[in-house]
Amino acid sequence: MELRPYQEAARTAVEQEWASGKKKTLLVLPTGTGKTVVFSKIAEDRVRKGDRVLIMAHRGELLDQAADKLHRMTGLMCSVEKAEQSCLGSWNRVTVGSVQSLQRENRLNKFDPGYFSTIIVDEAHHAITDGYRRVIDHFPDANVLGVTATPDRGDMQHLGQVFDSLAYEYSIVQAIREGYLCKIMAQTIPLEIDMSSLKTQAGDYTLGSIDNALDPYLEQIASEMENYCKDRKTVVFLPLIATSQKFKQILNDHGFRAAEVNGQSDDREQVLKDFAEGKYNVICNSMLLTEGWDCPDVDCIIILRPTKVRSLYCQMVGRGTRLSPGKDHLLLLDFLWLSERHELCRPADIICSKKEVAERMTQNLSEMDGPMDIEEAEEQAESDVLQERENALAEQLAAMRKRKRTLVDPLQFEMSIQADDLAYYQPTFAWEMGMVTDKQRGALERFGVCPDDVENCGKASLLLDRLMKRATEGLSTPKQIRKLESYGFIRVGTWSKEDASDMMSRIAFNGWRVPFDIDPGTYVPGGAA
Repeated sequence: MELRPYQEAARTAVEQEWASGKKKTLLVLPTGTGKTVVFSKIAEDRVRKGDRVLIMAHRGELLDQAADKLHRMTGLMCSVEKAEQSCLGSWNRVTVGSVQSLQRENRLNKFDPGYFSTIIVDEAHHAITDGYRRVIDHFPDANVLGVTATPDRGDMQHLGQVFDSLAYEYSIVQAIREGYLCKIMAQTIPLEIDMSSLKTQAGDYTLGSIDNALDPYLEQIASEMENYCKDRKTVVFLPLIATSQKFKQILNDHGFRAAEVNGQSDDREQVLKDFAEGKYNVICNSMLLTEGWDCPDVDCIIILRPTKVRSLYCQMVGRGTRLSPGKDHLLLLDFLWLSERHELCRPADIICSKKEVAERMTQNLSEMDGPMDIEEAEEQAESDVLQERENALAEQLAAMRKRKRTLVDPLQFEMSIQADDLAYYQPTFAWEMGMVTDKQRGALERFGVCPDDVENCGKASLLLDRLMKRATEGLSTPKQIRKLESYGFIRVGTWSKEDASDMMSRIAFNGWRVPFDIDPGTYVPGGAA
């Protein structure tokens, strides 16, 4: 099987991380883009090098899928380390193993610490738990790959305690733009569901409190669904089995052909088969179908299990993002959950990496009459936020002129060169979170940037890399940016060093005043004033 370009790039990036000495690395691929395909090829590569490979997951379905995909793609057979089954003594070079079994001390101690040279962790956002860490730590010399789909920032900060680097990330936006996933249309439903009484536990809402808050609205939700998804193939996620079963009956009373599955369903496989074949047009489940199940022609997702965990939210949405003949887009229905807190995941969190853009996009969507492409919605929100930030920056610059600082404020530099990766930077891995070093402070000052407002050494490192690259490319210096923007010129960071120098000379020649024929607010080098 020939890999897609991004899959080949991911495979190469992982191998490069290991070769550079970063033994524990992450691969982020959104649901539906073939993460099992990628790590199967990586496993094959390692077997060719003589490694024994362990593929580890927390659910039997994921292990079965990994073993099946590996065999179909590479011809390699797998041993199993789960329950009564053991890989010890097997000729197979690849083992699929249950973390629940492997983490047990008496079982783990049967393995020599050098037995596995490569460990692959599927659904790696679970790798922060004690069980996974116990297994990984038992094989200290193994190269470790964690594979996950769109983790949230909280996940990444925790995963940074386990992994050394992020080898490769392929975003859901890239996948949609390049035609590997279908586009997502978000529709806010004007039904306000009171969440003020919800309780939290382990960082997310408790299922019981969600159930109690949701129950009074089920009839209204079913009525709203009649307006939007009567002719669609819909998956509904609910908090508890009892609620899921109750909502199935309500939907059938409203004219839908609804079914329900849960972890206790004896006929689960048959129900899912009937749904895939069109016997039902809605399937209700209490969080059963978040991982390891695919039905490509699903074209509507409804999440009635509000969550603060972005990876979980994206897994639910991911059940509908696969391509299918005749499927133009996925409709994501979003209800107006009323909460005083803003950490609840909404459609904006699928695509937005910046909190303030996500909040603006959520606000914009709530004011729309119809569904909107989430890419277009993000672009509009980004534009709105950028305008607000530029207005705030103008006020800050006015205050800075009074202070007459000789060094450039990092925020001014970031905004001027339009570097969102700097402006929104947050540290992920442990080394990035340290204090700015004396060496970094000195280098920043030599470039003309004030180091006092640089929060950590990760940000300082990224900032210095950008400054050195700009110097090589002949772009304007921080001091030129500060000086010219103090005269009202905008985004001087996009100018060349030569253009900035020419303008400074013109201003100096004019008695340190802007020439009368130049409007600083609209001036572009090489263009009309």
